[in-house]
Amino acid sequence: MSVGFSVDKESVRRSAKASTDHGSLTLNYYEAGPEEPTGVGGDLPLVMLHGGGPGASSWSNFGPALPRFASTFRTLLVDQPGFGGSDKPPVVGNYFRFSADYVVALLDELGIDRVHLLGNSLGGGTASRLAIEHPDRVGRLILMGPGGLSLNLFHADPTEGVKRLMDFNLEPTRESLRAFISTMVVNQDLVTDELVEERFADATAPGAREAMISMGMSFYDPASAEDGMLWREAHKIRKHTLLTWGREDRVNPLDGAMVALKAIPRASLHVFPNCGHWAQIEAADEFAEVATSFLARHVERTPQ
Repeated sequence: MSVGFSVDKESVRRSAKASTDHGSLTLNYYEAGPEEPTGVGGDLPLVMLHGGGPGASSWSNFGPALPRFASTFRTLLVDQPGFGGSDKPPVVGNYFRFSADYVVALLDELGIDRVHLLGNSLGGGTASRLAIEHPDRVGRLILMGPGGLSLNLFHADPTEGVKRLMDFNLEPTRESLRAFISTMVVNQDLVTDELVEERFADATAPGAREAMISMGMSFYDPASAEDGMLWREAHKIRKHTLLTWGREDRVNPLDGAMVALKAIPRASLHVFPNCGHWAQIEAADEFAEVATSFLARHVERTPQ
């Protein structure tokens, strides 16, 4: 897939206040894409929501993919609460709902009515919750090994990737971070010293570890954990939904896709061979082709 331009990180960096019943916070995001509608995908902007591992951010997950999508769509990579350059408040309730509420507030602040949503792992859970609670704000939905919707039918819980994540939270070292990142991909050449250093710096920045622990506890606290079991509400997602999975995903294994695929009325599944949890990185060209083609089929109708 040809890309006609590159994107400089700082030139596309933005921030805005988002306010919900839980208070106001500043969300960091990156925006690029055509200034005028292209006639593709119902002319809706595309919001991309990252995963939740140590040092995760919208740029670390989707920065390299941004030119591929921004060549067609107005594209916003959003740092979810607690990650990247966004504020890091304690999570109130379940994280998926907490983050989804702030993403909607950000869209309100930016004057954006409806968007396509693309979410990876933790971001897939946020995108799913947003689509359930605010269907009028969503065009199409792309979910990459999404949290919450993934229900492991054959694999044990916690999975290998989640165990390595927990290990890092207990002992935040470069070695434990490298062990975690190694579970993200099949191709271990992608686990470079530079990547480990970059993620380690972000994971140990002021407030980052506390924010990650607060996020994680929202899935274990009995008062909020059940709200994160999105597989029980998958049938409520009425949007055209593309589930994407790496065949060798060791964080949210492929068998976890089956319940969502069955329950979401308009769901389809694309599986990337020889690929782990980071399809947007490990299968970058194929992922962009599949995702943009799926979004391009969107036709604007009265919101459902």
